[in-house]
Amino acid sequence: MGNQVDKLTHVNYAEVPTSEPNGFDPDGEGAQRIGVSYIFSNDDDDDQDETLDQFSSSSQPASHEEKPFDLQDELECVVYYRDECVYERSARAAAQTQSPEGLMAKCRPGDLLEFVATGQYPTWAVYVGDFQVVHLHRAEIKNNFLTDVSQGKRGRIVNELYRYRALPPEVTVRNALDHVGAVDRELCWRNSECFAAWCRFGRREFKIGGEIRIGKQPYRLKLLFSEKKSHVLEFQSLEDVVMEKRRNDQIGKELFFLLSNKRFK
Repeated sequence: MGNQVDKLTHVNYAEVPTSEPNGFDPDGEGAQRIGVSYIFSNDDDDDQDETLDQFSSSSQPASHEEKPFDLQDELECVVYYRDECVYERSARAAAQTQSPEGLMAKCRPGDLLEFVATGQYPTWAVYVGDFQVVHLHRAEIKNNFLTDVSQGKRGRIVNELYRYRALPPEVTVRNALDHVGAVDRELCWRNSECFAAWCRFGRREFKIGGEIRIGKQPYRLKLLFSEKKSHVLEFQSLEDVVMEKRRNDQIGKELFFLLSNKRFK
């Protein structure tokens, strides 16, 4: 049923039903829980989010010029499937970004790469050797040089973010290369992160409709602002978690914090 929903974009938290009337997470001090069961639209790696415009100062028009990536503005988060941690990005474990040229010297076939820039969705890719990566971009799976895909953005190796057991590197590379040229309705992934993660881990949860949505919400996305302040959102599928996580990455910690305070004040 979820696959038939083509567009539901820019949902703001005021429209999201809360699972707890008081908004607090009974599992953690200071955490706020929101129940979420939406199917989000495909995110496009180059598109800007209108949310950035809505919260810009009236005296300072929104600018879509690319800004340097600031690691301090990256939102820490943890994803749980029931009680099992399946993804974690913390300040301590966050990899420092590098120039595309520096990244090429460290990549090994089968590595997952993430290219980041402030105000944009992250771009994920699979390194397949010879300075080339396979990635999903604008409804097509492409094989390009790493420097071309980066478009000048800084990048990092992100093999360890997901806690699933990785496939052998040669299988990861084959998974990626076997789908080069797939377009539109041939695609089984909503964004570059889902595709790249599927290549490395081979789990159906990353595919469109890979999990049946039957009302329960076994996934929790915990967004961390400090040791005592966090938000917890609930989802029916990992696919939905990834979509929301990427949207928050695009917004950044500072703006997300303002949105959250506006929602719960």
